[in-house]
Amino acid sequence: MSEKRHITRAVGSLGSATLVSRIAGLVRDMVIASQFGAGLLTDAFFMAFTLPNLLRRFFAEGSLTAAFVPTYTEVFHTQGEAEARRVATICWTLLLLVMFGVTIVGMLASPLIVKGIGYGFQGIPGKLELTTTLTRVMFPFILFVSLLSLVTGILNVRGHYFLPAFSPVFLNLSMIGCTLLLSSQFEIPIMALAIGVLLGGLLQLGMQFPLLFSLGYRPSFNWSFRHPAVVRITRLMLPGIAGVAIYQINIVVSRLLASFLPQGSVSYLYYGQRLFEFPQGIVIASLAQALLPAMSRQMTANDTAGFKDSLRFSFEVLLLLILPATIGLILFAVPVYSLFFMSGQFSFDAVSQSSYALMAYAPGLLFVGVSRVVVPAFYSLKDTRTPVWISFWTLIVNLLAGIVLMQRFSHVGLAIALTIASLFNALVLIFLLRRRIGTLSLGSLTGSFVRILPGLILMALVTRTVLAFGDWENPLYKLQNSLILTAAILLGGIVYLATCRLFGVAILSELRELVRRKQRRE
Repeated sequence: MSEKRHITRAVGSLGSATLVSRIAGLVRDMVIASQFGAGLLTDAFFMAFTLPNLLRRFFAEGSLTAAFVPTYTEVFHTQGEAEARRVATICWTLLLLVMFGVTIVGMLASPLIVKGIGYGFQGIPGKLELTTTLTRVMFPFILFVSLLSLVTGILNVRGHYFLPAFSPVFLNLSMIGCTLLLSSQFEIPIMALAIGVLLGGLLQLGMQFPLLFSLGYRPSFNWSFRHPAVVRITRLMLPGIAGVAIYQINIVVSRLLASFLPQGSVSYLYYGQRLFEFPQGIVIASLAQALLPAMSRQMTANDTAGFKDSLRFSFEVLLLLILPATIGLILFAVPVYSLFFMSGQFSFDAVSQSSYALMAYAPGLLFVGVSRVVVPAFYSLKDTRTPVWISFWTLIVNLLAGIVLMQRFSHVGLAIALTIASLFNALVLIFLLRRRIGTLSLGSLTGSFVRILPGLILMALVTRTVLAFGDWENPLYKLQNSLILTAAILLGGIVYLATCRLFGVAILSELRELVRRKQRRE
């Protein structure tokens, strides 16, 4: 059975919610850049936020979702809603206990952990101590977002995507509000930002409960941890934790190496990564999140042909949307940082350094997209081990490439290393998936790329020509530069879509038809 309609609807819902969230995130980063710039305070904050963010990936968005969604889907469709609710309640109880323990241990062990990942900070008085304090304040964030991920899995399986994807808006608003309203109340102003993270995590979780209650779910306690489905989730989750951990350790490795580079390097990488994650969150993460329930349904029904069709459809969507986004990140890097970030403590030098990092990250966008699409395919097959081994070797590639490239290219070399590691990860994942399920029937992708290529070339030429009229070093030309950037985006997008339509890009017509069918039904 084809899941294209479900995937398209889910991606549309997730993408629209994530777009709002990413815009709020962009405003948040603008506020951080203006208030704190790129130096000691931001280096300490971004390094401190690495730890709870890392554990969020360990236990929540990656391993928990990968283990919970396929199993919960199977229970829901084969044993009924009552049993699915029971499984969800047991998982809630177990996760609450585990993550409460992790939070306590993490807060107590923060000095040792921070010293390990930010070793290079020791050369600057007070920097390591500030990082440790910020880490302790933000650590409970992991408890809130882990429970949020479990609730999100339940809602996604039940067909609700928008609200969970929209919830990060409240995290961003909390961080913005606390920064603007509370910074002056603290001896160390950036402490307000850490408080904003904690409050935002709690708000994200709390806003899901009305929808959860409407579906008949009431978070409570059930201590039947030996339930077969829960045991299966745990067994799937343990190797998944290792796999996600290794992936996230790539980020930690980059920041650890950056701690030995000139002050501001950690911040430049962070700002570069934030804009890199803009299209990644809207398209790639939404697509991956929509794929897992769809593929899980297909594997439960032994529909291998439909499974491969969903995979091919996802790759087609990636080519259509991610390739122009990659070019856009490279061409718009300086204009975007100049227009939105260059004020207060954020100078044009910071604009340039952050832009170089973004340009180095940008080519990896497609590779990350491929990996995020293929990994759910393994998860839907209830195979969380294969991505673990691939991630381990990806870590080695990133570490070695980073050590070599940072010698010559500083923080930009670390961004290039991550792009190289992303390419390695994507290629090996595809190779092993083909060995697992046979040919993936991806021959149509070559034809799609050939048809998309003219649109990419024309878009790049038009965009670059329009952007040449801007004076991006001069903060006095904000209005003029805003109009130029807007014109470049609009003209580039129109030229790209028109050229794709002219050359008969099939996936564009397919998506348009799916949207029309949805509108007719409504």
